[in-house]
Amino acid sequence: MRHAPALSLAASATVLLAACATPSPREPMTFFVSSTGSGKGADFGGLAGADALCQRLATAAGAGGKAWRAYLSVPGAFPSQANAQGVASVNARDRIGQGPWHNAKGQLIARDLNHLHDGNLISKETALDEKGNLVKGRGDTPNEHDILTGSRADGTAFAPQTDTTCKGWTSSTDGSAIVGHHDRIGPLPENWAKSWNFSHQSAGCSQEALVRTGGSGRLYCFAGN
Repeated sequence: MRHAPALSLAASATVLLAACATPSPREPMTFFVSSTGSGKGADFGGLAGADALCQRLATAAGAGGKAWRAYLSVPGAFPSQANAQGVASVNARDRIGQGPWHNAKGQLIARDLNHLHDGNLISKETALDEKGNLVKGRGDTPNEHDILTGSRADGTAFAPQTDTTCKGWTSSTDGSAIVGHHDRIGPLPENWAKSWNFSHQSAGCSQEALVRTGGSGRLYCFAGN
């Protein structure tokens, strides 16, 4: 009987050690930078094609059980004689759910839409592709930090006057697209150079033009709720 307290203490210690040795469950992936683009510059066949690319890559990575959307905006159209109502814009921020979002390693990217557009944790170290790999940035060869968004800093579309989305993500020739820098680094220490979603326009819509600007036609992909 004198050994009972010692045995009880030993058992408790064993349970405690086992609990400490059990890692906390990792948050599932709900955000990634696409490991590939369309292969046709900024032509994805529209928003549906861009979403399909995100879904396909997520499925290949074992995360296809969610509805994946590309973080892309498309400007609307002004009212005209042909369409008196005009066409409403599509805003990237309205397409991706409410959050929170985590990368392939379970690291928090943003708690919600407000955090995503003000104070998010996107950086070269956290903006991983769907396989958990780093995406090359400024200073790497080649530099691929330009991520297509077509969006303003708050995640909304631009006015229709200027093409900022390569004709609604259907052109690999004429036009231009707004990009952001996933590594938050640019040639100058100004806010635009450090923006993840609103840095500058691409040199064009072809694959060659995107590469020349500093990208490869990649997208931000988010899992909606």
